[in-house]
Amino acid sequence: MTAQKARRMSSRAVRLGMLGALSLTLAGCGSDAPSEEVDAYCVDQASLQPDGSYQVVDEDNCDDDYRSSHAGGYYWYYGGLRSGTRVLNGSTIKPKGAHITTPKGKTLQRGGFGNRSSSGG
Repeated sequence: MTAQKARRMSSRAVRLGMLGALSLTLAGCGSDAPSEEVDAYCVDQASLQPDGSYQVVDEDNCDDDYRSSHAGGYYWYYGGLRSGTRVLNGSTIKPKGAHITTPKGKTLQRGGFGNRSSSGG
């Protein structure tokens, strides 16, 4: 076997090995990769205190059907620290790629690659 032919064969072997590794990597990305777990609390917008905390209310207030038939400023508050009936240091912006659940166990959004998201209801 000549040196040039041996070099070509080893080059092909490297390419095939890299292709195999890339395939495994892409297959792993399509699976349910672990994602951040985030709690969502339904809060009353009018309850904001100077410390930045909100009053947690029954999550049914944030249900789309309830909100369309009742007046009120209720919305989901993501993350944060809950103390009794108040929560602070969270966000009103839904985090992407996170697995979001409510205190009653309802899933608002599934995390990871390629998962569909759904909002409360």
